[in-house]
Amino acid sequence: MPELFHVDHIALTVTDLAVSLAFYEDVLGLQPDATLDDGPFVRRLLPIPGGMHLGLTQHDRGSGQPFDPTTPGLDHLAFACRSRDELVSWAEHLDALGVDHGGVQDAAYGSALSFTDPDGNALEVFTPADS
Repeated sequence: MPELFHVDHIALTVTDLAVSLAFYEDVLGLQPDATLDDGPFVRRLLPIPGGMHLGLTQHDRGSGQPFDPTTPGLDHLAFACRSRDELVSWAEHLDALGVDHGGVQDAAYGSALSFTDPDGNALEVFTPADS
């Protein structure tokens, strides 16, 4: 079997590319570094620390239905942080921006802070229990 090297990118479909770009820039500090517009869509690529990209994609037509994490497909996209203390800082950052979130939730395997983007895509900042 051929070997996979790493995950290159994850692409999310968004309703309004400008609104989503502003959200990901303001909330996560991600700045686009490339644009793809060679199909019936426009995708802006935002580099994520660690070498992968997040693609925000606006298609020429869409279903108009909001994201539903219980429908087969993406459940959520999790970004890593180094410690639970950093999660608390992320919660404070989201509060300052007026972004609703579920608070820091602890489990045996780690701690997570969940929130959504303007299209309802489920996002999370996560740290494993041993951090």
